[in-house]
Amino acid sequence: MTEKDLNLIATHPLQTWQWGEFRRAWGNHIKRFSFGQITIHRLPMTPFSVAVFDKGIAPTKKMLEELKSYAKQNNVLFVKLEPNILKNKKTIDILKQAGAVPGKTLFTPTTFWIDLTKTKEALLESFHPKTRYNIRLAERKGVTVQIDNSTEAFETYLRLTKETAKRQGFYAHTEAYHRLMWKYLHTDLTEQKKQPIANLMTATFNNEIITTWILFQWKDFLYYPYGASTDKYKNVMANNLMMWKSILYGKDQGLKTFDLWGREPGKGFTPFKEGYNPQVVEFVGTWDLVCSPLYWAYVAADWVRWRILRLRALLRKG
Repeated sequence: MTEKDLNLIATHPLQTWQWGEFRRAWGNHIKRFSFGQITIHRLPMTPFSVAVFDKGIAPTKKMLEELKSYAKQNNVLFVKLEPNILKNKKTIDILKQAGAVPGKTLFTPTTFWIDLTKTKEALLESFHPKTRYNIRLAERKGVTVQIDNSTEAFETYLRLTKETAKRQGFYAHTEAYHRLMWKYLHTDLTEQKKQPIANLMTATFNNEIITTWILFQWKDFLYYPYGASTDKYKNVMANNLMMWKSILYGKDQGLKTFDLWGREPGKGFTPFKEGYNPQVVEFVGTWDLVCSPLYWAYVAADWVRWRILRLRALLRKG
């Protein structure tokens, strides 16, 4: 599988060659098939691993058989699949017939899409009145938003990510993770004079960057996977202008859809996203292709591990 071949079939940034190379550099084993790539994650102090097939194409019986065969030959307990396709009975039946069971989610099963093919006027008109008001308020206050891929802006993004994670008490990737991701999805591609997958959007107020978002761009889609901000200047509504300028950026790039990277009803950033009148879409969901009877022991141990991580996050917040 060559870079050209893989990127031709990849329908999501997490299935790109560059994402695979980033994960390889991060320490994961990468296995590429004719239908996409999986990441292999070793279980500490055991000879076993688990595999993740994130945002791949629609599974077929042949694909699942090939994944099972590889897993059994390489001590992989299961392959976690989250296909990048909308929910449909045919795919679910194929997964169940192959022995897959509903698994713990990595991505939320639903997300928001904004139609970038609409006119600027139609989009604005569709927003919640309070959202439109906040966009104009940010502009009146003097907030400026732009793509800024400078070293200084990226260092600010790292600092604000730490600040935001501590303030809100959630688990965030490490600084080393973000630096490596940026290298493979932005810096290396820029040096090769290729379109970067990742770009950095910043909001500035009083000559200070107060909000930073990482945007992914792949084929016809724009994505918003990471964001961070300072706790200062909440009243200037920078995030509202950030979203609007990101939408306009996607339109300027000729993209068709802005995927807001997840939806959790009533939680987190979801109410904010709802102000932009996005379409709710549901994917086929998370499925574990069971390849060993030890799978069920793993599920029990993982339940305990995540509760410890959440407790640590709460303690950091306190």
